[in-house]
Amino acid sequence: MQIPLRTEGGYHVIIESPRGSGNKIKYDPDLRAFLWSRPLALGLSYPFDWGFFPQTIAPDGDPLDAFVLVDAPTFPGLVIPCRPVAVLELEQNSKTRKRRERNDRVLVVPLKAPRSDGLRDLADLPVRQREEMEQFFVAATFGEGKDPKILGWKGAREAEQLISSSARRRA
Repeated sequence: MQIPLRTEGGYHVIIESPRGSGNKIKYDPDLRAFLWSRPLALGLSYPFDWGFFPQTIAPDGDPLDAFVLVDAPTFPGLVIPCRPVAVLELEQNSKTRKRRERNDRVLVVPLKAPRSDGLRDLADLPVRQREEMEQFFVAATFGEGKDPKILGWKGAREAEQLISSSARRRA
């Protein structure tokens, strides 16, 4: 059974690496299992749950990335119904080709998280929190040769458009 992208009022997000983990965990569709990918740089841990939107393909060839602002860590494989809040636009070196590619990440909040009810769009996210997220994404690629560059932030409408175009790309 495949997990659908859409759910009533939002989108499904599948968690790979939970908040607090010092390891990058990735879903392997061939094995149908979550695999340990690599440790994060010394001293780093995920400040949010990290995962992906099912039934999507991003420009880098992987499912579209999502980071979930949730109150406590969850676990790999958990499916969380979420709504998009913003998108962090990022460019990095390609894993397979000698060029740069986009690797945008969508910020989401769970649909049933009362403390996140006020978080609806980019303007609701404090600038300091955005800057800290940017720093995490740069630091998390240390030693991977990705040379990430933050291009900026866009709001909920653009996040929805990115999700939709990634779902169409899959077809």
